[in-house]
Amino acid sequence: MEAVKIKLLTQKDTDRLFVFEKENRDYFKSIGLGRSDAYYQYDSFAQIVEELIYEQNIGQLYMYLLIDQEGNIVGRVNLTDIKQEPYKKAELGYRIGKAYQGKGYATLGVKLVLKEAKHSYGLHRIEAGTLPDNIGSQIVLIKNGFQFVGRYNQYILQGDNWADSLIFEKVMDLQSV
Repeated sequence: MEAVKIKLLTQKDTDRLFVFEKENRDYFKSIGLGRSDAYYQYDSFAQIVEELIYEQNIGQLYMYLLIDQEGNIVGRVNLTDIKQEPYKKAELGYRIGKAYQGKGYATLGVKLVLKEAKHSYGLHRIEAGTLPDNIGSQIVLIKNGFQFVGRYNQYILQGDNWADSLIFEKVMDLQSV
């Protein structure tokens, strides 16, 4: 596994994150992580980043970039839908660029973000969902101590079809991070 570090998203990352997203557009769409056409227009993308940074600054979400030893963005790991008292939980999401698949970046990136979730943000529970056929993503979660807790039927609309989602959770206080 190659080394990777995490970095909170800032306005300065807009240009290179836009390039990363455009380079991986077809790949992300093929694995169920597609975005609208507007997402890939620079002005719209820059506005989205600005809004994300605002939401990050008020603690609603945390968007992390995964950076390799050469300084390339290899992916993203995000904590979203953060709920404080009485839940103290967030939803975990991640995406790794096509050229960086199978190198352990997702597993390590999730591990690093889980440390932040517990130690910096005081979160108690992290939830994540994957498509049933996304075995790689399920392995990343299991390697990071997540447990399978159920399945949502017809949970997410992909194109014209509804897809199921497998649900995982990690209770931070019960496991070391």
